Amino acid sequence: MTAKPLLLPDTQGELYAYKPRTAPVTYGAEGALRSRIVYSAAHVVADPFRSAPDVPAAVDWDATLAFRRHLWSHGLGVAEAMDTAQRGMGLDWAGAAELIRRSSAEARAVGGRIACGVGTDQLSAPATTLTEVIKAYEEQLAVVEESGSQAILMASRALAALARGPEDYLEVYGHLLRRSAEPVILHWLGPMFDPALTGYWGSEDLDAATDTFLEVVAAHPDKVDGIKISLLDAEREIDVRRRLPRGVRCYTGDDFNYPELIAGDEQGFSHALLGIFDPLAPLAAEAVRTLDTGDKDGFRALLDPTVELSRHLFGTPTRYYKTGVVFLAWLSGHQSHFTMVGGLQSARSLPHLARAYELADRIGLFPDPVLAESRVRNLLSVYGV
Repeated sequence: MTAKPLLLPDTQGELYAYKPRTAPVTYGAEGALRSRIVYSAAHVVADPFRSAPDVPAAVDWDATLAFRRHLWSHGLGVAEAMDTAQRGMGLDWAGAAELIRRSSAEARAVGGRIACGVGTDQLSAPATTLTEVIKAYEEQLAVVEESGSQAILMASRALAALARGPEDYLEVYGHLLRRSAEPVILHWLGPMFDPALTGYWGSEDLDAATDTFLEVVAAHPDKVDGIKISLLDAEREIDVRRRLPRGVRCYTGDDFNYPELIAGDEQGFSHALLGIFDPLAPLAAEAVRTLDTGDKDGFRALLDPTVELSRHLFGTPTRYYKTGVVFLAWLSGHQSHFTMVGGLQSARSLPHLARAYELADRIGLFPDPVLAESRVRNLLSVYGV
């Protein structure tokens, strides 16, 4: 038992006592998931002895790949080099390309599912023509295809800044889909995750943007495996899901409403490609295995209690959710430190992190609750608690 109470800070600057768990929650057998395709967008583990805010990302490759093996062992796929891996927030294209190559090779070695992000973040200056945007996309698409992985066409800051309207998105994405060797996943990332993507698909009117997005899919259904929507708007995702061509999947990216979207309704369901499934991997896999048996209520009973934690991690400013994801990976023993590329460990306050710990501990997320408590105590001491 804990020798003294754990005092956690709240947002009012007061300390409150919390009694941590002492025993872990265990989950069932590992292995493949059947009823849903589930990807976790995975974080990268920084090298704590070389990382700094103003230098290229220094990655601990052994720990980074070990975490991906953890995800695969639970039956989840890895969505690699996405925003969870700090693309554009500490991880540059050179680092992302290396990550794609290493993770793709590891996936082949263990038989794991993988899909990798393709963007335009290697552009060192603002693009002045659509051709520049297309060439940047093509360079990254070639790296992913040569690695043997599926491509995820990510939203492009360069295209968002340059595009004059929907027609430019239709031109760029139409070219890329004709060029791709295999069906891709199209990713619509909302401005709450990246303010530079405001007005994506040619309009800040979400209805108009949705129509353009679906026009791209409808024109190339044989080249679109699925779409990933990250707008934190369950009703819009359901509407889009129902309007997709037959055979095109919807992968939810809604870290606020994922249980209901994955469970689905009488007209369909969403698969998943979620940043929150990075810390939730064992629990999420257990929930989907329950759904595999047809037990939708059991699935919701497992996954619904995780939503409060997810909404906390993805609270505004949402783009800093990566800090909470890496914090929980440290508390769970997946890495030996709480350091992030780009110095992003400083992006959330101590009360925010303390609340993340409490919510995660309450749902039994930590494989070793005693280790998690010890590490929280160490962090609190650094802040003078």
